[in-house]
Amino acid sequence: MITRSRELASNDASFGARVSGSGWRLKSGISVFRNVNVLKARILLFAALAFVPFCEAASSDSPPAPSFTPQPLNVVIDNLVRKDRERAQSLLSAESTRVYRLVYTGFPGDREAAMTVHALYSSPSDKEFEIISETGSRAIVDHVFKKLLADEKEAAKPEIRDRMVLNPENYDFRLVRYQPSDRGWQYVLEVMPKLKSKYAYRGKIWVDANDFAVTRIDAEPAQSPSFWTKHSEFHHQYVRIQGFWVPAHNESVSYIRMGGRATLTIDYKDYQLNRASNRAARTSTPAFLPQSPALFIPPR
Repeated sequence: MITRSRELASNDASFGARVSGSGWRLKSGISVFRNVNVLKARILLFAALAFVPFCEAASSDSPPAPSFTPQPLNVVIDNLVRKDRERAQSLLSAESTRVYRLVYTGFPGDREAAMTVHALYSSPSDKEFEIISETGSRAIVDHVFKKLLADEKEAAKPEIRDRMVLNPENYDFRLVRYQPSDRGWQYVLEVMPKLKSKYAYRGKIWVDANDFAVTRIDAEPAQSPSFWTKHSEFHHQYVRIQGFWVPAHNESVSYIRMGGRATLTIDYKDYQLNRASNRAARTSTPAFLPQSPALFIPPR
């Protein structure tokens, strides 16, 4: 990763003296900043997320219109898995710009930072990141943002990626309701992981009834990353570009037992997507399978 510019906050000097290993440490030796690591799991949920777009669903919970014929749950899940695989195999490469922002409020002091990154994906699972700019707390930049990028690369490994796939082998599904959207209708499903891990999550997903792609995720990690984290949640929104569903906005919020709150957001823009030839699409494998929420997953 290449850093083109750094504008790090000068008041980080005194704070940085308390930075050790994975993050901020309290005077008592307890690591509070370490709890922000919950954000990493989210985005790996998030890393094992950057390319599944989102069409915001309408808020109405009205019953399906006569023109909409709901499919059985098992058919919806089968189509979701199949369509995601087809879209992933059709993607040759992708580029985008991401803007990371993190705001921490609470003991031992408020901190914030931002980082802009150019992300490049090449099929089947190669990822490269170039840091364009950094501002704010150096502790956040070095111990959160850069660690997120490293963890995302790690999550691309087949043995990890397979555990992140949104399919019947990894998750149980329950139909909650049908919901109208600007594209027609969506299935709202509850998902529960069969095995707890830092890559798994439980909550709700919205599935487009036309493309059978996840358009939204509201969930929490299946496994708490730390005793010091009281609660954490994440919200992912996706958008449809050139037939692929890619991330538009991700937000993770963690509440710390000592009274702190960490909010991490990632905004995605400037997508450039390149389709594979028919021959390449038949021989390639998905770089990131279905809707594993991540920082940078190939478009779906």
